[in-house]
Formats: sequence, structure tokens, C-alpha cells
Amino acid sequence: MHIQILGSAAGGGFPQWNCNCANCDGFRKGTLNAQARTQSSIAVSADGERWVLFNASPDIRAQLAAFAPMQPARAVRDTGIHAIVLMDSQIDHTTGLLMLREGCPHQVYCTARVHKDLSQSFPIFTMLSHWNGGLTHHPIAVDQFLNPFEIAGIDDLEFIALPILSSAPPYSPHRLDPHPGDNIAVLIRDTRTGKSLFYAPGLRDIDAALTQVMAEADCLLVDGTLWREDEMAFMGVGDKLGVHMGHLPQSGDGGMIQFLEPLTKPRKILIHINNTNPILIEDSPERAVLDAKGIEVAFDGMQVQL
Repeated sequence: MHIQILGSAAGGGFPQWNCNCANCDGFRKGTLNAQARTQSSIAVSADGERWVLFNASPDIRAQLAAFAPMQPARAVRDTGIHAIVLMDSQIDHTTGLLMLREGCPHQVYCTARVHKDLSQSFPIFTMLSHWNGGLTHHPIAVDQFLNPFEIAGIDDLEFIALPILSSAPPYSPHRLDPHPGDNIAVLIRDTRTGKSLFYAPGLRDIDAALTQVMAEADCLLVDGTLWREDEMAFMGVGDKLGVHMGHLPQSGDGGMIQFLEPLTKPRKILIHINNTNPILIEDSPERAVLDAKGIEVAFDGMQVQL
């Protein structure tokens, strides 16, 4: 299985265009040892030619340009995007669909709740229907029993959607009351090798069932949004806590580090990193903590082979 990190930042990217927090300001001034990052998205393939895109960020055009296999040039107009899976209906995970309009129709896999948000509150499905058939919706059923869903034309990979607790977007009718299907994690298994990837860029709570799935995976790509619960206030850019944003912070009692540390099998990689997070700084004390615990930080262009 080929896994390409197209974008590794949270919404707004890094540096965020209107942010002068210590991280963004320091990056622009060249005083930080850090890399720029685009908004979170990955692509997965079994053969290196047909790719499944997970989330379509607003930065998708630059991400595709930076990864040649997504443009295999088999025809005058062509793309390596075989299908698109949406983990939720957040703006930073779906706006890129508008940038892909010239390539319609696209096969889009998402839950009924995500499809409803993107047909009514943020009607991308409706808008794109005017471009060569737009988006074809393939329903994903959230499943606690690990039953895979198929993506037509993708051989040797199976996909399992798992309901998780995070937050619905601000335009969702149940923003403050998340329902199963607002957010999913995906377990992707290579049926040839048995190797598996667990992907969850937004993750607020980890229950016993999810713990078991994650412990048995070969690689985890999980929520790395915030270092601390009160990070937005600490950095002077807002007042929302991590729990209100639908993200489990890395540090503190019950944080992501504490959860990941005892897992011995999987490779552990944080993705969807907010511009305020000190782990973006490669020589920061917080990054040293991760290094010591064997937890990696995703970057744009990172490749994983399973």
C-alpha cells in the first residue's frame, strides 16, 4: 500500500494567511526551524496509479501539482484520482471538490449525514451537478462490526469506516450535538500483505473498541491538531478549547501522547496540525517529547509504504 501525505496541517494551513501568532510570525521572519504545510489530505493506492483521495482540501491544486503520480497522463485530460472519501463535511476537507470541477464526474464516498450537509447547508453536491454530472455519491455506512465497504475499481485494498466522536461543522444542524456519521475514521487494509492503516485526522474521544482497532493497525495517522487543551487562548488567537473543536490534545492527562505511548505495534504519526501547535517547530521541547516517545509528525510530501 502506497500512502502519500498531500497536506498535513489543520484548517488554514501553516502559516495561516491572517495569523500572526508566534509560530506563523516566526516562520515568516525565518526565525523558526519549521516547514510550511498545506491543509490536511492523504492519498492511498495499491498499484501507484489509481489513487483514493481522502478529503479534498482547499489546497488540492498545489498538492496535486507536487505529486506527479496523481497526473499519470494516460489521456489528453486525466487524473490519478480514482475516488474520493470524505471523513466529514468540514470546509477544510471538502472545499477542494470545487477546485476539481473540471474533472467531473467524481466518485465520492461519504456517510448520509455528510452528504446531507453537502447537499443542503454547504451544497457542493448541488453546485457541481452543473459540471459534467458533478459528484456521484456512494453511501458509507458507519459500522462498529468492521465490515468493509468497497470502492469499485480499487483492487487489493479494503476500507472500513468507524464512527468517531469529533465535531460537526458550524453549518451542520447538529453542530453541538454530534451524531454517528458526522465524522468517521477509516481502517484501510492491504489484502495482499495484511498490513493496515488507521486514519483519523479529527478525533476527540477514543473508546475501548477504537483502542483495539488502533492497537492492531500497522500505522496510525491520527489527530495532531493541538498540543494543549487551551492552546487557542494560550497563543492569543481565540478562546475555544480542544474539546469544543472536536480534537484531543497531545499533552496532559488523557491526551493523545498518553494514549499512544503503550501501543507497541503501530507506527505513530500525527497529522492535521494546527498553526498554533509548537510541534511544528522541529527543535522545540514539545517535538523532543514526541521524538523520545517514537511519535512522528507528518509533513507535506511524506510517504509511507505498508
